[in-house]
Amino acid sequence: MKVGRTLSELAREVERQAGAKRDYIVGANALQFELPPEPAAGVLMALQDGSRQQYPVRELAHRQIGERIGIPARYYDRMLREAPALLATNANHWFAADGEKRMVRTLDGHVRAFLSNRYQRIDNHEVAEVVLPTLMESGRDLQIVSCEVTERRLYIKATDRSIVAEVKGSKRVGDLVEAGIMITNSEVGLGAVQVSPFLNFLACLNGMVINKAGMRSAHIGTRHDVDDSVARMLADDTRAVLDRGVLLKVRDTVRALLDEKAHRERVDRMSEQTAQRIEAPNPADAIELLANDFALNEGERGGVLRHLIEGGDLSRFGLMNAVTRTAADADSYDRATELESIGGRILDLPARDWNRIANAA
Repeated sequence: MKVGRTLSELAREVERQAGAKRDYIVGANALQFELPPEPAAGVLMALQDGSRQQYPVRELAHRQIGERIGIPARYYDRMLREAPALLATNANHWFAADGEKRMVRTLDGHVRAFLSNRYQRIDNHEVAEVVLPTLMESGRDLQIVSCEVTERRLYIKATDRSIVAEVKGSKRVGDLVEAGIMITNSEVGLGAVQVSPFLNFLACLNGMVINKAGMRSAHIGTRHDVDDSVARMLADDTRAVLDRGVLLKVRDTVRALLDEKAHRERVDRMSEQTAQRIEAPNPADAIELLANDFALNEGERGGVLRHLIEGGDLSRFGLMNAVTRTAADADSYDRATELESIGGRILDLPARDWNRIANAA
């Protein structure tokens, strides 16, 4: 698995970002795109907040703006690259016609998210302030094996070294798996606060995320209202939308998911899957079907096939390992974790879907 930052590095960056972010509730007449002095810089977003400050816009926020005002992504991106003045004209027309309020989230002077005014702000530093003490004071033999904060998400992956089970039938002798948890949060509208089971394979240090258990709490809260003609900055000390119950639920779920019985049942299913063979005459055909089902890119398809062959295990368990091993080669921590989640989805595939992949021709 990708290691990411050290825990101290994560804490410093989360704290830094907490002081560098600004959030605004924006009426339709308080938002527009403007052209920068340098044509190659694309467009800047201006908020009517009294300062007339202009903000560069990050990629994700551009995607959210395009979706909100109904401009197809390919055309939006082409205008951004080749005709930013045309993009500004189009976007400003639809901004003015949109009577809804929006939440604009900024960090380090850049617009990073364009969200509903009902978006509930549960931020990374709040999640970390609840989760880290819970892990440290749990009385368990916990270790944080990987953590990161990206432009899109916070990740904390921890394992309990006292909850270990062996995959029987694995090609690797003594294939031990530690139980763990993964806590994730997105400040930019890409997902709920989530706590999921996480597995750490000690023989290869691959990680795997189980998506079908745990908790999710969506960032949906009370509507923020503001006069249409101004942008109002939201203050942290008056955050009525912050639901402390969500954070307490995170704490309680962290404790509940570290369950030895559930972990052993999950590893027993892996043991059964060591006997479920890939019957396709050419394993590459099975990988092609898998890649289509789970949207793997060309490099990932090749990586999964290579790791499958190198591992010498043409079973469902071997395929799951090949996918999670490919996660370590991913370009980003976000994509690495998505591949770890795909490994967990292979574990949970219905028999019909597995048989279709295993018998690909």
